[in-house]
Amino acid sequence: MKINANTIRPGMVIDHDGRQWAVMKIQLIQPGKGGAFIQVEMRDVRTGTKTNERWRTQDTVEKLTTEDRECQFLFADGDNLTFMDNASYEQFMIGRDTIGDDADFLQDGMAVTVATVEGTPIGITLPSTVTLEVMEAEPVVKGQTASSSYKPAILSNGVRVMVPPHIAVGTRIVVNPTERTYLERAKD
Repeated sequence: MKINANTIRPGMVIDHDGRQWAVMKIQLIQPGKGGAFIQVEMRDVRTGTKTNERWRTQDTVEKLTTEDRECQFLFADGDNLTFMDNASYEQFMIGRDTIGDDADFLQDGMAVTVATVEGTPIGITLPSTVTLEVMEAEPVVKGQTASSSYKPAILSNGVRVMVPPHIAVGTRIVVNPTERTYLERAKD
C-alpha cells in the first residue's frame, strides 16, 4: 500500500529499490529554504545492512504488511536467539543483530510478539515491563534525598539504568525495557 513519506514511523517495513527495509529511526527536517524532507534510517530485512534515505514529505513509498506472531523466547546460542511460535509450536532462530538492543532484556520463557514480513522475522516487541536484579550500585550517601537524585546501577543482564538512592545490590526492580528506565521495586 502506498503511503506519504511523512507518515513513515519506526517499526514499519517499506519496499524500496526492490528490497524490504525495516524503519529504525526517522527525522523530519525543515530547512530555512525549500520544502521539508524526511531522513529515514533503515535496515535491510534480508541482509541486515543499514542505510539512510531522504524523501520529500509529499513523496510516496510502498508500505509492506507485517504479521505478528505470539511467541516464547527459549534460549540464546551465541548470536542466535531461539523462539517458539505459541500456535504451531514451530521453533525458529533470529540473529541478535536483527533484534538489536531489545535482545538484552530477553529472559528464558518470556512471551514476546515477533513481527514477520512474508515469513521472515524482522523484529520483536517485548513486554512493557521486565523484572531484573541489581548486581552493582553505588552505596547510599547520607543526606541524599530520594526525590532529587538518581544513581547508576548495573542489572543482571549487564544494562546500566539510573535508580533511586535507596536501591541496593540484590534488590529486584521493574524496568521499562523500551525506555531502559527504572519503574519501581519488584513486589516479591
